[in-house]
Amino acid sequence: MTAWQPYSFRERPIEQAIHYPDASALEASIRRLRAMPPLVTSWEIERLREQLAEAEDGRRFVLQGGDCAETFADCRSEVIASKLKILLQMSLVLVHGAQRPVVRIGRFAGQYAKPRSQPSETRVVEGRELTLPNYFGDLVNRAAFTEAARTPDPQLLVEGYQHAALTMNFVRSLAASGFADVHRAHQWDLSFASGARLPDEVAREYRRTMQELLDAIRFMEALGERRVEELSRVELFSSHEGLHLEYEAAQTRSVPRREGHYCLTTHFPWIGERTRRLDGAHVELFRGVNNPIGVKLGPKTSTDDVLSLSRTLNPNDERGKLVFITRMGHDKVASHLPPLLRAMRDAGRRCLWICDPMHGNGITTSTGKKTRDFGAIVGELEESIATHAREGTVFGGVHFELTGEDVTECIGGADGLTEADLDTAYETACDPRLNYRQALEMAFAIARRLRT
Repeated sequence: MTAWQPYSFRERPIEQAIHYPDASALEASIRRLRAMPPLVTSWEIERLREQLAEAEDGRRFVLQGGDCAETFADCRSEVIASKLKILLQMSLVLVHGAQRPVVRIGRFAGQYAKPRSQPSETRVVEGRELTLPNYFGDLVNRAAFTEAARTPDPQLLVEGYQHAALTMNFVRSLAASGFADVHRAHQWDLSFASGARLPDEVAREYRRTMQELLDAIRFMEALGERRVEELSRVELFSSHEGLHLEYEAAQTRSVPRREGHYCLTTHFPWIGERTRRLDGAHVELFRGVNNPIGVKLGPKTSTDDVLSLSRTLNPNDERGKLVFITRMGHDKVASHLPPLLRAMRDAGRRCLWICDPMHGNGITTSTGKKTRDFGAIVGELEESIATHAREGTVFGGVHFELTGEDVTECIGGADGLTEADLDTAYETACDPRLNYRQALEMAFAIARRLRT
């Protein structure tokens, strides 16, 4: 390997590359980003690494979730708070079910860029075909199907940073004010429990779980148990796909009193399935930072892939450094996941395994709308948990695309949503998300499985 530095990725092939028509404007935006304060701190990143290391050992459980693609328009207090509420509600259920502290990682404060299967899109406009660049998220261009909107705009990099900073500031303020304290769980909005189509037993199960957990925490506090703070105190970490390398590199820097470099746009960047090639630019950038790094692994992943990625991204085999996020599809887990688990185990390599049951289970309706089936999502989770149990490895967490809003984007679940319901509130900027009722139902499904 060549010597690493924050811009050595430019010497490697870049998957999902963005082509800006004005190079000088791009460089001006990069200079602005370099001069701005970091969005997160190295201390927070090291704290997350400690917790992920404990999750590797089965002493914590990871819950990572949030929007498929954040939009600048949704940088509003009520939208951000609703995401936090459903994450907190799910984590409470998982703490109770897994009987261990939960690491809460939001897909927020930077999930503004999205990979696409095609660089361009063709539509019929005023009777003729028009081909324009695809929408790659608010960090790159705009969703409207016009030439001006779809042209990559480097000023959006600065706007993305600003919206991420506003989001992180609000999240930190809520956490510091006690909003996320488990002792106040009864104050979290329970409007989801009164949905007309949600069975009463799900609402009752949540309230019973909340009360049992609070009773247990208060009992341990009365005994002076020191570890109880780990269950009652809530820390929130940010994550996003590290897709736009110029944006990530602009905030990659060394910090006082620590060795090495940190990517300070987020606590936990991940590399996508489309961009994880070993000799590619994304692996090159993130191999040189001290952050924990996630890597998405689909059903085409080979044992050579995981071992090579492990040696490149975690050459010293450090605890809490590498997270493999599997996204196989419910019908492929049993055959494709075990060889990867055995390869890492037999090589004595460290990593944290978590499951993303969303991306391998996408379907398209007869009208061309993308959706996901709740039953398939649960199926991948259950088979992943069972596979880890058979192989003697640790199932360390879950990764969801979800929202705290009352959307209709995934079919199935207690709501009984069908394809006919999708148009009611299909609001995603990219891929379909679980709504708040489906997300909570999913948490109970995981908790029940972990208990057995």
